[in-house]
Amino acid sequence: MKRTTAMLKMLPIAAACLAAAPALATNGYFAHGYGLKAKGMGGASVAMAQDSLGGATNPAGMVWVGNRIDIGADIFMPKRDSERSGTAAFPGLDGKVDSDKTSFLVPEFGYNRTMSSDMSLGISVYGNGGLNTTYPQGPFQCPTGPTTAAPANILCGAGGVGVDLMQLIIAPTVAYKIHPQHAIGASLLLGYQRFKATGLQAFAGTPNFSSDPASVTNNGYDSSTGVGLRLGYQGRLSDALTIGAAYAPKMKMGKFDKYRGLFAERGGFDIPSHYSVGAAFMPTPAVTVAVDFERINYSDAKSVNNPSLPQAQLGAANGPGFGWRDIDVFKLGVAWQMSNTLTLRVGYNKGENPITPADVTFNILAPGVMKDHYTAGFTWALDKDSEITGALMVAPRQSVTGASLFNGLFPFPVGNEKIGMKQSSIGLAWGRKF
Repeated sequence: MKRTTAMLKMLPIAAACLAAAPALATNGYFAHGYGLKAKGMGGASVAMAQDSLGGATNPAGMVWVGNRIDIGADIFMPKRDSERSGTAAFPGLDGKVDSDKTSFLVPEFGYNRTMSSDMSLGISVYGNGGLNTTYPQGPFQCPTGPTTAAPANILCGAGGVGVDLMQLIIAPTVAYKIHPQHAIGASLLLGYQRFKATGLQAFAGTPNFSSDPASVTNNGYDSSTGVGLRLGYQGRLSDALTIGAAYAPKMKMGKFDKYRGLFAERGGFDIPSHYSVGAAFMPTPAVTVAVDFERINYSDAKSVNNPSLPQAQLGAANGPGFGWRDIDVFKLGVAWQMSNTLTLRVGYNKGENPITPADVTFNILAPGVMKDHYTAGFTWALDKDSEITGALMVAPRQSVTGASLFNGLFPFPVGNEKIGMKQSSIGLAWGRKF
């Protein structure tokens, strides 16, 4: 009873993480890793049990974590820009603009409690996101008419243009040893997401472009909830080799009613299914090499996967989306325990860019183009029970160029658009065993 009460006392901390979690974008709109230790190793963590963030990656590992609490935060620093060029017939459409907001605080929280030698209960709190941009109005002059404005933003709406998507998951987790060296686990995924869009008047006003023009833009924040599941397995094949696997089916989320004229399926925005497998090998007792493979199925969410070329009205069941493809992600990390007090980490995360040139215009709002992520980190033991972990990530600039979607909206040729982004992050976490 005391153990259950202690876990309930952690819920206010989880709620604080919920209130603070912003958007990020690394592997599409999934983070490159969950937990500062994993982030220092390129995100590789499916076959490792390092902290109480297992509900975000592989719940089975929590049974080997022991009694502990982890609290931390990243400062995530993306720099995003969009540019249009080559519009000879109306050069006022051309120009370049940078997204204003370039730093976000990303908290993390985990708690785990051993209930017996074979079972543990815990909770992990983590976030996804990445559809987050705040472009100022910029130098653009769009053709005036019933659907556009001059001066205008890069998407020919009034004022600044951008979107803000945040997804937060609270994951109560149970893990159980089915054998002294093999464990399974399950996390109940309690999802909350919120969204707003501004400056998209050109798409709201275009005749017959949206199924609900009043529910496209500038309606403030809307939110939705959903419930999902993550299943995991982790096995210690020898003292030197551990393997793991985890799977989360698509999480059906409630609809964004205020934006039912923007997103397909009348405001639908489900969280896609994803799975991962991994291995961790210890060539020496002080060195661990971990490798993961992850598949993210963005095709599960029509609002994300549908092509942006209008095959139906915005908001319709098969309405335009961001055109994101399913992606594969490879993660490699190395940890070196230099001493009883210091562990160093390095990593590399190689993801695919989900955005094609045909969908550049819509993805001015969501330039999730990143591929390569280089990471480093450390853990410093303050005493036998407490530790500080830090992690750094650097992702070089990536860009995509394609023909503007405005070629189908204006009666003259419009040039090409280019979206680009580079990223870095730095974070600290405190962990305590008890």
